[in-house]
Amino acid sequence: MTPTAAPSTATEPTTPPRPAGRELGHGVALLPGADIPLARGVLVPGAVALLARLHRELAAERAQLLEAREARQAAFDAGAVPEYLDAESEAVRGDWRVAPVPQDLSRRRVEITGPVNDTKMVINMLSRNPEGDRADAAMVDFEDSMKPSWKNVLDGVVNVAGAARRDLTFVKSAAGRPDKVYALDPEDMAKLMVRVRGLHLAETNVTIDGEPVAAGLFDFALCLFHAARPQVERGETPAFYVPKCEHHLEARWWNRLFTLAQEAVGLTAGTLRATFLIETLPAAFQMEEILHEIRHHAAGLNVGRWDKIFSDIKVLRNHPDRVMADRASIHLGRPWMRDYALRLVEICHRRGAYAIGGMAAFTPGRTPDLRRHQTSKVLADKQLEASMGHDGCWVSHPYFIGPALSAFPHDHQLGVRHPEADRPDLLPRATPPLTLDGLRTNVRVGIGYLDGWRRDVGCVAWDGLMEDLATLEISRAQTWQWLRHRVELEDGQRVTVELIRRLFAEELDRIHLEVAEALEGASEDAVAARRDAFTAAAEEAQAIFLEEGLRPFLSLASDAADAELS
Repeated sequence: MTPTAAPSTATEPTTPPRPAGRELGHGVALLPGADIPLARGVLVPGAVALLARLHRELAAERAQLLEAREARQAAFDAGAVPEYLDAESEAVRGDWRVAPVPQDLSRRRVEITGPVNDTKMVINMLSRNPEGDRADAAMVDFEDSMKPSWKNVLDGVVNVAGAARRDLTFVKSAAGRPDKVYALDPEDMAKLMVRVRGLHLAETNVTIDGEPVAAGLFDFALCLFHAARPQVERGETPAFYVPKCEHHLEARWWNRLFTLAQEAVGLTAGTLRATFLIETLPAAFQMEEILHEIRHHAAGLNVGRWDKIFSDIKVLRNHPDRVMADRASIHLGRPWMRDYALRLVEICHRRGAYAIGGMAAFTPGRTPDLRRHQTSKVLADKQLEASMGHDGCWVSHPYFIGPALSAFPHDHQLGVRHPEADRPDLLPRATPPLTLDGLRTNVRVGIGYLDGWRRDVGCVAWDGLMEDLATLEISRAQTWQWLRHRVELEDGQRVTVELIRRLFAEELDRIHLEVAEALEGASEDAVAARRDAFTAAAEEAQAIFLEEGLRPFLSLASDAADAELS
């Protein structure tokens, strides 16, 4: 059956609520399985009191903002499209600038990103690579590159605190070999930045007055509590990234969170800085309004192009004239993507904020020829971003720091302006190609990513790319959209449920052969275990891809803690 338009409230299947576990005081409680030693070390009395205070101040407004999202999506489903705001814009079009950018955030040519829970990876992101290159900043991530399991979240807070103290270490042990110790060089580190989870996500392992706490509030409050003081005492700026913003009133909510939290921990208002990702289609029309709301805490805006593609599809999912082409063909060369990036540069530089470009999502290939090819693509991508006037960019692997740095010879490009990009047409167009290979890629990414997700991993190296939650979301949303509109592919085939199921079967067979090749010489049990794992991942991915309604996100809540962890 061809899926019909989903109500905007569609979510993943839910499980019955679990009873609260240990009370921590101030109305804060843990689920039974969440009461583990790691949690007790993170949720100390002062942190618990901060969470309770912030939740009570902000929970009701967050609920209203999420309801407003649903109302907007219902309007989009009925035929409306995002537009520029006229009345609100008039209030922000005057002569204003963001607070001066602190010195330790004045050079952001290359920022490397990765999951905050992986201690070794965090250390490597903050350090020089084997070639001697170091990113200017490391964005350690609670969001798209991290599976939000309870232990991962807690490990992330511990890693942020250790990085802020500059004493984070990791010991790798192997039988018959000396231990290998990974440690930070306190005198030579990238700038620490923390991306918290989005407004839509709930941290279900912690309840306050009986309801789950907002995941982004949880991440932000605990990182501020445990990591801000050592940074401030060294004259450094606590720096954060905020994802998935859809409206300037959501930015106002985040700014209130910043102000209330700083006051609660004894920091002067404006001490911290935040960069907001402009990675949703509605937010692309409200860049200036969003920046205005956070102007006292703003470090910049970011072209979060992967999530932006997902948002383009999701927001306009019911519009047959907006069906998106193969995901690999959507890049900054597309008019609506180019204009979105140029507008971000113009808005940021007009107001004194940094404009940060997007991700180079490659993982180094196994052969020198492949690595050279990847390096040339990274360099071309970053040179394009630099030519647009961005002040920096992202990479997902240390290997590509050097090539990316070479594309940004200056500390920043705040003088570059694009006044012609003030209010361009930002709506995507239905353009080719729409191919069987594109659909096959979506299916294959779904299997590979869900295999990682089932193993508690939020980003996976897959076919030479770093696939994270954003790219999984593109793959499933595009597959749903093509099926919803019964797209005719370039080879004449219609996208149907039967075709998608056939591709899942074919790609699973292919992956099984790849497993056997990769594990040549391993035991039969080891090969069978990996084959079985991919089979389970394929079944789960196919069920999600073929859901009748397009759920707004893969997940709206953290994973409930497993009682066995205790």
